[in-house]
Amino acid sequence: MSRKIVHVVGTGTIGEPLIGLLADYRDQLGIDEITFNKNSATKGDTSKLKGLLHRGARLSVNEDKMKEFKEIGVDADFSTEEAIKRASVVIDCTPSGVGHKNKERYYSKFSDSVAGFMAQGSEHGFGKQYARGINDKALSSDDQFIQIVSCNTHNLSCIVNTLGLGGKSDNLIEGRFVCIRRANDISQPSKFIPAPQVNKHLTDEYGSHHAQDAAELFQTLGHDLNLFSSAMKVNSQYMHVLWFNLKVDDPIKLDDVMDKLNKNPLVAMTNKDVTSTVFSFGRDQGHYGRILNQTVVVEQTITVRNDHEISGFCFTPQDGNSILSSIAATEWFLYPHSYEDKIMCLSELFFDYI
Repeated sequence: MSRKIVHVVGTGTIGEPLIGLLADYRDQLGIDEITFNKNSATKGDTSKLKGLLHRGARLSVNEDKMKEFKEIGVDADFSTEEAIKRASVVIDCTPSGVGHKNKERYYSKFSDSVAGFMAQGSEHGFGKQYARGINDKALSSDDQFIQIVSCNTHNLSCIVNTLGLGGKSDNLIEGRFVCIRRANDISQPSKFIPAPQVNKHLTDEYGSHHAQDAAELFQTLGHDLNLFSSAMKVNSQYMHVLWFNLKVDDPIKLDDVMDKLNKNPLVAMTNKDVTSTVFSFGRDQGHYGRILNQTVVVEQTITVRNDHEISGFCFTPQDGNSILSSIAATEWFLYPHSYEDKIMCLSELFFDYI
């Protein structure tokens, strides 16, 4: 039997914790080896790279940059192309737009030898859109390329799936959302903003890309949902906030809403109403500081109006939900008939209450 090797491209806000998590749970996940690719030899990244190597991951770089990495005290085991060619699954965690370029330059070339490829967030059109616990049933043996949807799309879709559908797609009359996004991650030195900034609507039908991506995610299951989102950024580096309003056909009481949320293992509940305190909890209790739940719902904000309108606020666990979906898709490629059982080893990293 061929060895099961997972290769991660990029060591940013998703790549680094994903590599670390895969390395730490390698045996439980049935993975033989973790490799990762770094593009630039930056002295400031030396400690990060050595930490990942210490966890057992192996580094690949472009052939012409091996000397540069050696100069900062890090040795690569493989060239970029060699690492991709020998991998079973490749997870692209590069910035927006790079995933498509890598698909054209590398992934298409090695599609005969690699079982599956995936890209993150904004790589629209890279492959079938996927979010763990939302459209697993839509995955088929023909899906070699998968797009892991963005963290806010995970959150929005989880709320729709848990509260809006109620087991039938025609229960949701409409869903309206406002994504209040952090300006940048605490690890990123650029793109901070001096004050709240509103974003334009990209389409008349869906508004921002979050609702469009969620609608397309549910379309893989044959659902045509009425979703619309707006987005803005605030000058914070902690967590995204999502306000939602769902109009449903079947009458529902507040107790029933809370029961649905509490029964979903991908939902974490909290009474904390400040993003910094939830972020701090994740930093202290999560693996690499991440919360892997799809959403963190602020329980005291949930309201039901006229038995048919559900509103509330929830926090997006940054890239934790994208990391979970990336690992779930990886295990699906490696163990299509038992991946649900394989990823249960991560259940200790989920929180019922924050």
